Amino acid sequence: MPTLRVELFEGRTPEQKAALARELTEACVRVLGGSPGGVDILFYDIKKSDWATGGVRRGELRAPPPRGARSCLSRRAR
Repeated sequence: MPTLRVELFEGRTPEQKAALARELTEACVRVLGGSPGGVDILFYDIKKSDWATGGVRRGELRAPPPRGARSCLSRRAR
């Protein structure tokens, strides 16, 4: 059966990880067959400062503008 590697930002509680492990295990057994004891799940907690998307570290990303906010990028060229 499978070994699943789950990478997520730090801060999830042990209870959240246990709930996710149960759900992932149930899905694997339902879709792939086998028994729950054959599913291994590895959790990797990653600091936001150690994760980059599009060349920018996650800890440095700015929050998106509020819904409905306009910027110079959203205006049509005239």
